[in-house]
Amino acid sequence: MAQTRELAAYAAGLRYEDLPDDVRDRARECIQDTVGISVFGANLPWGKFAIDYARRNAAVGDCALLGVPGVKISAPFAALANGVLTHAFEMDSLRKPGTGVHPGGIVPAALAVAQQEGATGRDLITAFVAGMEVTTRIGLSTRHSSEEKGFHAPGLTGVFGATVAAGSLLKLDADQMCNAMGVAGSLCSGLLEFAKSGSGGMVKRLHIGRAAEGGVLAASLAKDGYEGPASVLEGKFGFLNAYTNDPLTEKLTDGLGSNWETRTICFKRCACHATAHTPVQAFEELRADMGFTAADVDSISIGSSRKVLANHDIPEPQDLMAAQYSVPFSVALSFFHDPMDPTSFLGADLSDPAILALSRKIKLELFDETTKPGQAWACRARVTLRDGREGEKILSDFRGSPTQPMSTDEFDGKFRAATRALGEAAAEALLSRLKMLEDNEDVGNLAP
Repeated sequence: MAQTRELAAYAAGLRYEDLPDDVRDRARECIQDTVGISVFGANLPWGKFAIDYARRNAAVGDCALLGVPGVKISAPFAALANGVLTHAFEMDSLRKPGTGVHPGGIVPAALAVAQQEGATGRDLITAFVAGMEVTTRIGLSTRHSSEEKGFHAPGLTGVFGATVAAGSLLKLDADQMCNAMGVAGSLCSGLLEFAKSGSGGMVKRLHIGRAAEGGVLAASLAKDGYEGPASVLEGKFGFLNAYTNDPLTEKLTDGLGSNWETRTICFKRCACHATAHTPVQAFEELRADMGFTAADVDSISIGSSRKVLANHDIPEPQDLMAAQYSVPFSVALSFFHDPMDPTSFLGADLSDPAILALSRKIKLELFDETTKPGQAWACRARVTLRDGREGEKILSDFRGSPTQPMSTDEFDGKFRAATRALGEAAAEALLSRLKMLEDNEDVGNLAP
């Protein structure tokens, strides 16, 4: 069986009863995390743009706009807007090791269709896992090489995950799911120029929104009989050959049904790019061990991967997106503000002389340890202090990864910090419903 067809058949046939307990738990946690950060995103300018667009153009429907109490609209526009909110502030989940996949990006399409169809919490969890298992394998097959061509991977692989999740909730059979994936392949989009131009970073937030909207479109058309190429992933002019260099097509179905990629989901503690999380944590630990402040620092070096050196060495960012994308700036900010509080980044003064002075002292260099399998986020943090003391910390993971999970209090604390705008009572009620998702007979109540 061709690989696209095999993935489609797997996704169409997946049932809640097939899922191991820890996979169900990870899926529920990802849905909780995504809903919380989307509520935060609703109060940001680009989130408001997406919400206003959706409200102007959508029909009244059954689907919540996260962070907008009392408003229900049609599924495609809810998926679009909520997708923007999900990726609105660099707080959404990842896969470890990184493959350009944002698991939380599956949730907006899945939630919209689940609410449209009156689905249960178990249906939503199953759909999420189906999307995660498929989109991650596509990400692994790309070898992250789409970014070498200038594509932003979540806008490419994300539409497949959203399509599969939506298709699961629409109860597509294997042939319909294959057609849906075939349609999804023509909806991939997203360029990385925002990271190089010094302007236009807002567009990054749109990539997951469009992927979510595309997932609803592709699955809905396929349910009605719309057709797409059955070899959309592996074909000569399919996704992998069009968007990547030297793809590993065998990864598309490797371990399917036995090796659960949902277990690889990582959750962020801080509102910055994943490549900054390990360095931020390393310097938190060094400061605790050595007792120093920014004023005591003579120099800092951070050893990291070639990807970080190429895309994330931005000591003086010109806009907020670039600040969150910058390893030096994110580390410097964490010396002065609580990086766990998203408002620390939201309210960051990009011209703050103290933060910029420290950011300029941070030099990035290649760290060979990052070339080892599974060490994509490894870093070596070194500091030299004015009094001559030196410190070093090597970390391979940050808290929130599968090997270093956050505590329940820390994980729920992130949700509470992100949903303050709802008020304590409404936020706690929403958190309770998310924690009891498996018992939910109609996820229409997963709304602020």
